[in-house]
Amino acid sequence: MKEENSVTSIPEITLNDGLKLPAVGFGTYKLNGASGVNTIVGAIDTGYRLLDSAFNYENEGALGEAIRRSSVPREQIIVTSKLPGRHHKYDEALATIQESLFRSGLDYYDLYLIHWPNPSKDLYVEAWQALIDAQKWGLIRSIGVCNFLPDHLQRLIKETGVTPSINQVELHPYFSQEKQLVFDKEHGIVTESWSPLGRANKLLNDETIKEIADAHQKSIPQIILRWHVQLGALPLPKSSSPKRQLENLSLFDFSLSDKEMQTIGKLSHPAGRTFDQDPARYEEF
Repeated sequence: MKEENSVTSIPEITLNDGLKLPAVGFGTYKLNGASGVNTIVGAIDTGYRLLDSAFNYENEGALGEAIRRSSVPREQIIVTSKLPGRHHKYDEALATIQESLFRSGLDYYDLYLIHWPNPSKDLYVEAWQALIDAQKWGLIRSIGVCNFLPDHLQRLIKETGVTPSINQVELHPYFSQEKQLVFDKEHGIVTESWSPLGRANKLLNDETIKEIADAHQKSIPQIILRWHVQLGALPLPKSSSPKRQLENLSLFDFSLSDKEMQTIGKLSHPAGRTFDQDPARYEEF
C-alpha cells in the first residue's frame, strides 16, 4: 500500500527526552473548520504522523476531529500545539494547556511549545516552568520552544535545568539559520523548520534551485525539503493538495551532493526572514 510504504520509509529523529519523531511533519496553519478537518485527514491518510498546530491557529478542534476521523490510532500520531504569548504567566499557561486539550478533545499532547519568547514581557521562564510541570503531570509528553535565540535558550537551561527538546524556527534557503542550527545541535535540541518553503514566495521559482531540481528530476519543493533534512532540521510543510502532500513526503529516495547543499546554502542572507520577525524584538500574543 502507498500509505504504508511512505510511512515506513520516513526516518525517525529521537529527541533528548526519548520521543521519536518522523523526519518530516505537516503544518496546519490556516486549516480550520470542516475543510481543515478534511485536509488534515487527507494528510494523515497520505502518511504524515507529525502534525503541527498552535493555540493561536484556532484549529486545535479541527486537528482533534481529524485524528478521530482518521483510520490511524491516536498513539501513532505525534500532535503538537503551542502556548501563546498572552498566557506566559504560570497559572495562565497551565490553564491554556488544559484548554488546548479540551479544544482538541485529546487526553495529552505529544509536543507543546512556547510559541514566541516575547522578551520585553520577560515571562518566558515562568511559562517554561509551567510546561515542565504539565509534562510531569502527564498532559504533555515532550516540551520545547519556538523562535528562541541562543540567549533565550541558555537562560531557560540555566534557571530551570531543563533543556527544550525542540526549537522551531523560521528556516529556509533564503534564511538558513546556520548559527542557530549549530547552537541547537550542541545542546541536544532538534531544530524544526517553520515556513520551510518560504511561505510560497519567490523561493519556489528560484532558478538556482530549479537547476538542481531538474538534475534530480524532482520538484523545487522536494529539493528544498531535502536540503532541510540533510541540514539536520525537521521541516513542517503545509499543503491542501493531496498530490503536493505526497510529494512533500517523498524525500528519502535521493540525496543532494555536498556541492548542491553549499550552492543552496549560499542563497541565504541576513535579511532573509519572510516578514522580518526577529525574535529579539518581534512579539506575538
